[in-house]
Amino acid sequence: MTHDHLRVLSYNVHRWGDDRTALARVVKACAPDVMLVQEAPTWWGTRRKRRAMAATFGMRYVAASARNAILVAEGIDLTESLHWRVWRPFVRRRLNFVATQLPGGAVGGQVLLGTTRIALVVCHLGLHILGRGRELEQILQRCRSFGTPYLLAGDLNEEPDGPVWKRLAEEGLTDLGADAGPTFSSTNPHKRIDGAHLTPPLQGRIVPTPATPEDLAAASDHLPMLIELKP
Repeated sequence: MTHDHLRVLSYNVHRWGDDRTALARVVKACAPDVMLVQEAPTWWGTRRKRRAMAATFGMRYVAASARNAILVAEGIDLTESLHWRVWRPFVRRRLNFVATQLPGGAVGGQVLLGTTRIALVVCHLGLHILGRGRELEQILQRCRSFGTPYLLAGDLNEEPDGPVWKRLAEEGLTDLGADAGPTFSSTNPHKRIDGAHLTPPLQGRIVPTPATPEDLAAASDHLPMLIELKP
């Protein structure tokens, strides 16, 4: 099935561990065709939890890697899905602070936008500043392997003056959220650490999220990015 536009929701759902009812209201209000999930639920019963989460949104769970997942609405076909792990330092040290990091990864797949086949890729970069750069290079290599225009979205764990954002610009990607405002935290938005980057000749924009501030604050610690894509 072809679509003359796509609504793509990129959202760090905080492991589906906050107010699930509020989260479902946010997603349903956004009415995405495709949802690119970061911090999808893991550990015991991972697939069961992700299918259950998708069902509360009225969507279907179709692909995942590490803590990233892709959900689709009825009538949307995701083809040639590709999921991969990325190398990531196990710990991040800063002064006296040490944090362990879970394995990283990314997942993508292709959809039809008009008559153009495009790839949608979701990632969640780590806490280590050098590690993020290495992760991104691995992800960009896989994005190119689709051989199509693509959208790369996710939690970059870094503000726009950082090296990851500069590398994305060097790659020729358009930052769709440049004027969209901060994405973290949901209760006190003051940092833009989530990104949506698009290759030419695709056109896209971030559109306002049609959800209440109360639901957004309760649903997750991040704010979602609702992206509208056109050929």
